[in-house]
Amino acid sequence: MTELRRDLTLVHGIAIVVGITIGTGIFLKSAPMAQAVGSPLLVMAAWVVAGVVAMLGALCFAELGTLLPRAGGEYLYIRTAFGDLPGFLYVCMSFIIGAASLGAYGAAFSIFLSDIVTLPAPWFERTLDIFGQPVLWQFGLRQMIGIAVIAIFTGVNLAGVAFGGRVQTFLTSLKVIALVGLVAGVFLFADGNGGAEASGSAVMNVTPAPVFTMSAFGFAMLSALWAYSGWQYLPMAAAEVRDPARNVPRAVIGGGLLIVALYLSVNAAYFHVLPFEAVVTSSSTAHPGAPAVGARAAETFLGPHALAIAAIIFLISTVGSLNGVLLTRARVPYAAARDGLFFKYFARLSPGASVPAASVAMHGVLAVLLAASGTFDQLTNMATLIFVLFWALSGIALLVLRRKLADAPRPFRVPVYPLVPLAFILIMAGVLVSTIVESPAEAAAAFGLLAIGLPLYPFFRRRAG
Repeated sequence: MTELRRDLTLVHGIAIVVGITIGTGIFLKSAPMAQAVGSPLLVMAAWVVAGVVAMLGALCFAELGTLLPRAGGEYLYIRTAFGDLPGFLYVCMSFIIGAASLGAYGAAFSIFLSDIVTLPAPWFERTLDIFGQPVLWQFGLRQMIGIAVIAIFTGVNLAGVAFGGRVQTFLTSLKVIALVGLVAGVFLFADGNGGAEASGSAVMNVTPAPVFTMSAFGFAMLSALWAYSGWQYLPMAAAEVRDPARNVPRAVIGGGLLIVALYLSVNAAYFHVLPFEAVVTSSSTAHPGAPAVGARAAETFLGPHALAIAAIIFLISTVGSLNGVLLTRARVPYAAARDGLFFKYFARLSPGASVPAASVAMHGVLAVLLAASGTFDQLTNMATLIFVLFWALSGIALLVLRRKLADAPRPFRVPVYPLVPLAFILIMAGVLVSTIVESPAEAAAAFGLLAIGLPLYPFFRRRAG
């Protein structure tokens, strides 16, 4: 077998978009957002603005995905618009940030599992100074559990794309039902005490609210964009979607609208039932031992045993995102290897399953290394910063390809062109600047990783030539 099989249906496509997007961010990211901006209104505003940005991105990627319905997603769009070097750098970054995302999901799995069973203290712990910023590194049973989860779902995706799609659909159905249940439970059955006195949820003292700045708001948006990021994944596997001209835009846009509605409802539930201090001191890099904000909200109507019930829901959500990311990200190095711009063994498909087995396996291996080396917020901030950079380039690619491929068929066209892609590009540029100001250590790591690909490019360029 030398070609990917079109085994993904519209239902699978929606499940990939929704299942990847609804992962860990909605249960964890409201805490660091609250720490950054200091008020419920500004946290909700960041979720609203990020949701609008996510829909702008979904519209852009819907057109790009139907214009070039082959494996690779952003790699294909950026290379077609700008040439081999930007395309190659994207592949290098996709490989790293894909693994960083998987590592973050592994870390989140351990966070949620600790609400069910008590996990021992880290075996090793050390604070490192990176560009003047203290970064806490830990290793222990939590990291080992995250590694095991990554290994299991690497095996699932080696079994074939159809099997991975069915697993994704099942997990996505469970997590959507769980989110709807969380919102309904809070508004209909919460006891109104904010969960502050429930077992295991004592609220710690917090520092005074920060002074509002645009860079802090941009950093909060970056956190929300991690939770919203998902529209870009299905086009990476467009070569395996049946009738992509019809199903890719329906899945990307329809799934995106469902996610925005769910996320705003869930955050409204958080602030309806929890005091702001409970949100601020929920699980995050600043409060690593605290329950997740979603667990605290569930505790208000499920009682003192709610943490375990909520944690099971969060675990299902986490592995659903992990599975979807691995399924789609592995197709990017495959597409580049077919073009001669990556290691050639990444272009090989496994017999029978017809999946890029080397790419799937290597994503799993690198994810294991990253899961052992960083916390959830550190991994997601680094990954999302690189997401934002290449989302901006993809928006510019849409403008370029409207001229470069003017006569190519476009089953879906972005409405209100060119305002939608221009707005998307400008917002991404603003988020980049804000993140560099607010989180220089993660920004330095992200751009340092980007630079690693430059000395490798001449080697692959000669091969492609």
